Amino acid sequence: MTIHGQQQPYPGLSIHMDPQPDHGEHSYEGSGKLTDRVAIITGGDSGIGKAVAIAFAREGADLLISYLPEEQPDADDTKRWVEAAGRRCVLLPGDLTDPSYCTELVERAVAAFGRLDIVVNNAAYQVLHDKFEDFTFEEWRHTFAVNIDAMFLITQAALSHLKSGSSVINSASINSNHPVPQLVSYAATKAAIVNFTQSTAALLAPRGIRVNCVAPGPVWTPLIPATMPPEQIEGFGEGSPMRRPGQPADLAATYVLLASDQSRFTTGSRFVVAGGLPVLSG
Repeated sequence: MTIHGQQQPYPGLSIHMDPQPDHGEHSYEGSGKLTDRVAIITGGDSGIGKAVAIAFAREGADLLISYLPEEQPDADDTKRWVEAAGRRCVLLPGDLTDPSYCTELVERAVAAFGRLDIVVNNAAYQVLHDKFEDFTFEEWRHTFAVNIDAMFLITQAALSHLKSGSSVINSASINSNHPVPQLVSYAATKAAIVNFTQSTAALLAPRGIRVNCVAPGPVWTPLIPATMPPEQIEGFGEGSPMRRPGQPADLAATYVLLASDQSRFTTGSRFVVAGGLPVLSG
């Protein structure tokens, strides 16, 4: 699969991407790993979040999905797939830079389903510039507000509801160790997410709450055509050893594993899903 140059206004929609991303709509098969659990997924309308939503639903979970109002068409489609799996889905559009919205996500999930077992902090923002001088402080602050501040707020709000055996899963990136210079603010947040994951995991381990993160490589999601110029999208992902970009569906099973009891002794870990691209500490 070759990706050709294309562009969309931010935040982008799956329905306008060519080729269409694979979220596992016709491939993921569940086996009851998350039966009757409740999950919040930020950025669950499209991309990795949508693939995780479909997989979680087919594993038996009910979901609350967070997304921007402009992403309503993608969110509606995600809900359709979740309900087709026989599970409930609450859609709650809003802005993760608003602290009150972050806490509302938790309150609405508990009000709708009576419990909360899994938090997937997945939503992200990035801005790309070739020159450091072109980054603005407003862009820097917005990137941190979406990518790391909201993660802190949602996780903290969820703690009074998460019981032993619950799972928090954060979406990091291979940029956490190998930053793309033109994504300086995004890469900095992804390094912070890994550190946040490890610290929070140590603090919450005595309560039986696990915290892990997933570090994707290049994945074909709306964030790519919505934040990168067409010439950089041409051939996107072909530099990986697998010679293709990841599809959102390629990530879903890892999130299911980390959410399930099969990972009951795993916490503070980073799982790299990058098509063979090495991510070495140091």
